[in-house]
Amino acid sequence: MFDVVMTRMHELIIILYATSVLLYFLDFVDTNQKANRTAFWLLAIVWILQTIFLFMYMFETGRFPILTINEGLYFYAWVLITLSLGINRLLKVDFTVFFTNVLGFIIMAVHTFSTAQIESNVIAEQLMNEILYIHIMMAILSYGAFTISFVFSCLYLLQHRLLKQKKWGKRLRRLADLEKLDRMTVVLNGIGTPLLLLSLILGIQRAVIALPDFSWLDLKIIGSILMLLAYSIVFAMRVRKQLYGRVLAYWNIGCFLIVLINFFLFGRLSGFHLWIS
Repeated sequence: MFDVVMTRMHELIIILYATSVLLYFLDFVDTNQKANRTAFWLLAIVWILQTIFLFMYMFETGRFPILTINEGLYFYAWVLITLSLGINRLLKVDFTVFFTNVLGFIIMAVHTFSTAQIESNVIAEQLMNEILYIHIMMAILSYGAFTISFVFSCLYLLQHRLLKQKKWGKRLRRLADLEKLDRMTVVLNGIGTPLLLLSLILGIQRAVIALPDFSWLDLKIIGSILMLLAYSIVFAMRVRKQLYGRVLAYWNIGCFLIVLINFFLFGRLSGFHLWIS
């Protein structure tokens, strides 16, 4: 019974933690106070759940959970969340909170995927599979965000061409203005990039455990990392106002080509996802 409760608690913590990191990223990009507040309260819920787990674990084992590497990782993640909540509330250094929680999520994922902490192999396998579903869902959502962002970039180029050629017709009126198209491209990339990062963290952690011959040189891993780097660079340049308008649209379309290559070509040549079945 205790193992079942811990399994469900870990799943909920991972989901809430990932959502909090995503919202902090949106605030990091667009100074969105509503996203910041929601992220803070989600992180507070994660902290409460982790604190409950610590007390339950201490009650179950009769000691403070820091004697093994797995226990130390969990306590380390709890300390990071505690500090980030304090920084957010007292110092208002939001960017520090975001980067701290990305690190905290990685540590939490490492801890969650460590089967040594769970005595029941059945429950351990169930936890791994359910975290795997979260990984897949995040990856698909990030691909969806990048796809719609690609569409907005194409519409931006079409709108720009119509305006340049002074074709004032029904087609032009049905398209959004250039500023809105540019902004939606940025927003969708701002959603897809952290989702891809979190998905990659969970996927690699799962593969390290499931694949005895795991290799960082697998084409799927390389392709996913290239995707993350490409979108991160474009996104950072846009935030710093070094990239915008038509140039941003062309770069974004180029990034989407990496998405297609990674999904259709690298996915077929890779052994990374063979362990799903």
